[in-house]
Amino acid sequence: MRISLFGYGITTKAIAKKFAPNCFIYDDKFQENSQDEFGNKLLVCGEYNPAQSDVDIPSPGFLPNHALIKKAKHLTSEYDFFEMPPSVWISGTNGKTTTTQMLKYLLASRGAAEGGNIGNPIANLDKTAPLWILETSSFTLHYTNRAAPDVYLLLPIRPDHISWHGSFEEYEKAKLKPLLSMIEGSVAIIPKEYSSITSNAMLIGYEDSADLAKTMDIDINEINIKEPFLLDALLALSAAKILFDEADIDKINTFKIDKHKLEEFYDNQGRFWVNDTKGTNVDATIEALKRYKDKKILIVLGGDDKGVDLTRFFEFMKAYDVEIFAIGSNAQKIITFSEKTGKIVHECKTLEVAVKKIDERLDKNGVGLLSPAAASLDQFNSYIERGELFISLVKALN
Repeated sequence: MRISLFGYGITTKAIAKKFAPNCFIYDDKFQENSQDEFGNKLLVCGEYNPAQSDVDIPSPGFLPNHALIKKAKHLTSEYDFFEMPPSVWISGTNGKTTTTQMLKYLLASRGAAEGGNIGNPIANLDKTAPLWILETSSFTLHYTNRAAPDVYLLLPIRPDHISWHGSFEEYEKAKLKPLLSMIEGSVAIIPKEYSSITSNAMLIGYEDSADLAKTMDIDINEINIKEPFLLDALLALSAAKILFDEADIDKINTFKIDKHKLEEFYDNQGRFWVNDTKGTNVDATIEALKRYKDKKILIVLGGDDKGVDLTRFFEFMKAYDVEIFAIGSNAQKIITFSEKTGKIVHECKTLEVAVKKIDERLDKNGVGLLSPAAASLDQFNSYIERGELFISLVKALN
């Protein structure tokens, strides 16, 4: 079998290693033909011949309008390519990683394996594991047409990745796509607004955390985790209850949230700062603002906003005491919206300048918040690099 791989990222590298030397890998970054350490061919995109390929697997983020995608005759996602054991897929706009980690934490003693968008490609997962827990991106779902989960946990869908999908409607369509392939006996927990969708799965709709807790008969008052992570915890507990009739609240209360998500700390002067670099879209940042609504918020905004309209975001901020420090590729866009809505805004361009300006204005009653509502790749290698720089800059303040 001749396998063509589009893009040479984490997902396709794992497939290439597993099926070497039968992979032919095409990437726009390749300037000349060569091979990788496993003997797979690394080829310029012009070398691709769809008639000579048995299966074409794109990296999840590979754009659907790319010439290779349009030429491919046997396009499939990694989810369709690999035979899965029973699986839980977790998707939505915000909270996918945390929900995946929480469910793995609850079910680790049962041998569950986690992977997907969380960083461990499914090509590397143990095929003998009794359960796969997969963080699932809209990119992967766009290319997936046959595979389906046994349990689907869908967090709220909010505007994101518009530039990739072309519209919010297409992004939303990708997130809902698994419901169309799920079989009788499978279960999907989804926002109540989608409960009328026709699916063979049993659909459990929820409006918010309290509604889901009531539906699943989970005592929300016993859970110590606060929003926005409370919904993640309830989804994980609900999945464990569906699969194994258990909802271990004592265990979930010992779960530690990852760094870079509403990570609170103090500087040398005892002033309060929050690293929420994982707030890469509008709704994640809205949740951060809600958390600190009783404080004066000095917020760093900006980066690659992925084509999202910021009107709703700035309308939301009207009710908050917010001062904005704009960085990144959409800084001018943020400045324009800020001025229209009467918010104080500072053009900083870089994170270094933003932290310096916040330092001049922050007191012990406020919060210096990095929650950019945008991706980081316009200025950084990752959101983690952005967050670590933020922390180091703050800790260096006198």
